[in-house]
Amino acid sequence: MTTHTRSGLPLLRRATPVSAGEIHEYSKAANPVRPSLTPPVPYHFFPPSLYNAGETRTVPLDLSAALKCAAPATGPGLLASFVRILPGEEIALSPNATSMAFYVISGRGSAVSGTTEFVWKEGDFFAVPGPDGIALEAEQTATLYHVSDAPLLTYLGVTADQRRFDPVLFPAEQAQAALAEVMAHPAAAERNRVSVLLAAKEFPLTRTITHVLWAMYGSIGARSAQKPHRHQSIALDYIVSCAPGCYSLVGETLNEVGQIANPVRVDWEAGCAFVTPPGHWHAHFNESDQEARLIPMQDAGLQTYLRTLDIRFGG
Repeated sequence: MTTHTRSGLPLLRRATPVSAGEIHEYSKAANPVRPSLTPPVPYHFFPPSLYNAGETRTVPLDLSAALKCAAPATGPGLLASFVRILPGEEIALSPNATSMAFYVISGRGSAVSGTTEFVWKEGDFFAVPGPDGIALEAEQTATLYHVSDAPLLTYLGVTADQRRFDPVLFPAEQAQAALAEVMAHPAAAERNRVSVLLAAKEFPLTRTITHVLWAMYGSIGARSAQKPHRHQSIALDYIVSCAPGCYSLVGETLNEVGQIANPVRVDWEAGCAFVTPPGHWHAHFNESDQEARLIPMQDAGLQTYLRTLDIRFGG
């Protein structure tokens, strides 16, 4: 049985009662990011041994227990995974996500996403809209690094049902040539980062690979260092290549001379991935005689649109 209020909206006589709310004193609730409530994003290192052998599979880099997330997550809004596909086999990915971005670590194959088909090979980057899903088939044993924003949609309680961009492919040759041009610039040695950003044409405001995801392809020269910087987006870093002696220092603050105070050291390994928490200062070092390359993927597309990225440079 229903009746109507003065507003004209129906009032259900047998409806579920409204829930009782909670009230918290400001200082105990204004910043609940602490282990007992909302845990901070943890540092974590994922070795290449997770995916460099074995059957066709997806390997989620899952920190959901530490983050208190309801579904697999590497950060509060992003899930990184390694994908391994044996020759002639196929794997289908259909997360509830707006965006999926990939880097091809090794091998070659083909992809179908919605009505789009394309081939991919080692060194390529590509991104596809989440609502279309993707099927990946390997011509030779292939491994890929993959990031989606599925945890963000899980938290919001929404379903991605609208594609915001067309699938986009960045061939290895194009990415290599663009990075080589940046590396050859006379001012490269003075720049905080020697890198290129990948962007889809649909997002001129953020200049990012999707409206949520951001992808960088960067180089650190032999016997060089990149000064500290920070931003409010989480960084899910993949190391393409390096020799022993490459590492990152990460910490919450800078000291009086602009260096990271009480840093955590993350030693690199070719093929590894690691988490750089949002808001933490980080600097990269290459003490070897060989160039190193890295690929951070972040939720900086969303953060840039919200005007909250707050990128800062130190040193």
